[in-house]
Amino acid sequence: MKRIKSSESEIISLTANREFQHICDLLKAGGIAAIPTETVYGLAADSANEAAVAKIFAAKGRPSFNPLIVHVPNIGAAQKLVQWNDIAQKLADEFWPGSLTMVLPALGGNGIADNVSADLPTLALRCPAHPIMRAILAETGLNLAAPSANRSGQLSATNAQHVRDSFGDNTPAILDGGVCEKGLESTIVALRSDGWEILRPGPITHAMIENCLGSKAIVYGNISASGKTPNEANIIEAPGQLSSHYAPRKSLRLNVDSPSDDEYYIALGDAICDYNLSLSIDMDEAASNLFAALHQGDNSNATSIAIAPIADDGVGIAINDRLKRAAVKV
Repeated sequence: MKRIKSSESEIISLTANREFQHICDLLKAGGIAAIPTETVYGLAADSANEAAVAKIFAAKGRPSFNPLIVHVPNIGAAQKLVQWNDIAQKLADEFWPGSLTMVLPALGGNGIADNVSADLPTLALRCPAHPIMRAILAETGLNLAAPSANRSGQLSATNAQHVRDSFGDNTPAILDGGVCEKGLESTIVALRSDGWEILRPGPITHAMIENCLGSKAIVYGNISASGKTPNEANIIEAPGQLSSHYAPRKSLRLNVDSPSDDEYYIALGDAICDYNLSLSIDMDEAASNLFAALHQGDNSNATSIAIAPIADDGVGIAINDRLKRAAVKV
């Protein structure tokens, strides 16, 4: 199937496009498709169809204990799926549609397939901002489970070619929306009975959430009360918590000021390098370019990849989270 490319200005005519309709029909019939969001490309399926969701896990080679995020069109749709509360309302009013995922207790009988949540009592929800994803949600009337559109553990896809590179001959249908704006997976925040906690840093920073809610996180840095990471405590509540994730095929060396001759060097600012994440050291721009840089390094003739130090502040925390997991080899 030919891929379709669309910009926001073309969304009005997109719903009349035969290929757009084919993707929507495919999803309604229990198929899967790679769809752009503002964060990364997602591999989408009807979240109420257990067999369709199983196709996501099979295509990605994703472990069944790793839950998925459900993408909803609006707050009203979310309220039908989870135990909504005042904190969720504040966050949704501030950051939805957008790159924030909330983990809340699931409502009984909400219609979501059990394998979406990996049989956990909670559900991860996001209302995406990308116009193509929003058009698909509206056209299909579905809530879509959509993890990143890549093989499990591999680099996330921020353009359609990245999807194809990851899946090869088994590439699913792709709706090509160009390059993803944010370039990092969504921030995931768990809403607890006693406050909130970031499970995965992302484009919506800790400070932004704190400013919105007027309260500090009960736990910060993805560490449980026992002092163990979720992996060590054998607890996976949301995507992105595995110790090895987002990984290139080549070895990755972090915090490098002087790369060796055989390394593909990624840096930012005034630096001699193979890929500059941001000449102006704009961290949002650096985040947007991160996975593209890692993909290029992986496809280069270099034997390994090295990346310069990244300030561990704001969006830089999310960048470093991805890099630390990408550098772990299992």
